[in-house]
Amino acid sequence: MRLVLDLKFIADVGIIGYPNVGKSTLLAAVSAAKPKAAAYPFTTLEPVLGEVRVDKRTFIVAEIPGLVEGAHLGRGLGHDFLRHAERTKVLLHLLDGTSLNLIADLNTLNKELELYKPALAQKPQVVAINKIDLPEVKARLLEIKDLFKSKGIKVYFVSGANGQGVSELISAIADILGKSGNGSIEEPEAPLAVFRPKPKAKRS
Repeated sequence: MRLVLDLKFIADVGIIGYPNVGKSTLLAAVSAAKPKAAAYPFTTLEPVLGEVRVDKRTFIVAEIPGLVEGAHLGRGLGHDFLRHAERTKVLLHLLDGTSLNLIADLNTLNKELELYKPALAQKPQVVAINKIDLPEVKARLLEIKDLFKSKGIKVYFVSGANGQGVSELISAIADILGKSGNGSIEEPEAPLAVFRPKPKAKRS
């Protein structure tokens, strides 16, 4: 027979976002993981896992490769990205503070999740704005806060580069994990197939 096995990493939190929003840098800031970080798209080609400790609590964070519009159709890393997001309990939307269309960026991320699998967009979500250490982002912080407040969206401000705001973010995620229980998508299990080879008849 021919078997097709689909590997899906299991993590408590999945960091998702466009390429180059700083997912690798943030993962390195909150854990001992050493993901590759560089100033070009798709530096990460497969999920990278890191263990995060908050007080006496620990949880596993996965940096999931950059999402692009049309990922549900397989564009960019497409399904290679989205299938790993299925096995997380909480999704961390990481947005680039230098973007002039932050709400549109967030909506695109959620649209791709929903188009791939509607239940995926219903997972508990945390939204964080990265790169607040940059002068151009600092100058817009009040504007960004007011923007998300007007939409009723709780947002955290962080810098993966210098660690600003990171402890508050991971504490909030730890609290959500403590309340959410198992947030992974449960897919219907295929009927268990049992094969019992019959012994060959003895030749007389």
